[in-house]
Amino acid sequence: MMRTCISSCTAQVTLALLVSLGAQTVVHAQGPGGRGGPAPTAEAAAPIDLTGYWTSLTTYSWTFRMVTPRPGDYEDVPLNSAGIQIMDAWDPAKDTAAGEQCKSYGAPTMMRNPEHLHITWQDEQTLEMQADAGEQTRLLHFVRSDADRGPSSLQGYSTARWEITRASIGRGGGRNAGAGKALGGDLEVMTSNLEAGYLRKNGIPYSDKTRMLEYYDMMPPISGEQIVIVTSDVTDPVYLTKPFVTNSIFKKLPSGAGWEPTPCSALW
Repeated sequence: MMRTCISSCTAQVTLALLVSLGAQTVVHAQGPGGRGGPAPTAEAAAPIDLTGYWTSLTTYSWTFRMVTPRPGDYEDVPLNSAGIQIMDAWDPAKDTAAGEQCKSYGAPTMMRNPEHLHITWQDEQTLEMQADAGEQTRLLHFVRSDADRGPSSLQGYSTARWEITRASIGRGGGRNAGAGKALGGDLEVMTSNLEAGYLRKNGIPYSDKTRMLEYYDMMPPISGEQIVIVTSDVTDPVYLTKPFVTNSIFKKLPSGAGWEPTPCSALW
């Protein structure tokens, strides 16, 4: 599916996405099996391989992602008056003293930090995503279980499903309409059950009512490099006037040589 790609996406990446999405249909790969038997596990059904080590490419919003933004600067964030009041009261020293220096490493911010990711299958229905920045871990559940939700947390509870893209072959309304060869797909993730945190290092808040919808789109290899674009749509009825949408780009690495776990910090 086509995602909103803001100006940071290079022309080459955007063109590759457009070409790869031509004449395709989407099938959601989750739920009961078909007539031939039970559904394959999420790991077996994966249309793209997200496992391995990745590094973030901070190709835009550099001043918000690589250094602590200036106090009071909420450019591009649809913050309401209540959110501005929280931001204006931000004090990194107080956060550190209270043991809350990880508030800018929650799920709505984790993918925006300059970092390395290590993605593996925890089991055949759960993707594990580790970030060396802040030493954070997210679990993406392809089989929802309310028993696993637990209390609210920085990373919340994430449910995931594959969207399989296929070339449309069948015509009309017959049994084979929309059938075709699987060409790939993407990953859709919904996250809720979050603790309140910060959208940026300078105290721009999100509340515990926040929900985040993400799409992970794998680009066709460019100059031999594998690229994933993560589109995040953060909705918060408490502090945002509308959804906060961002795109983050990651490049796959041949190894974990650059992996460098570092603890959370209230400032960079």
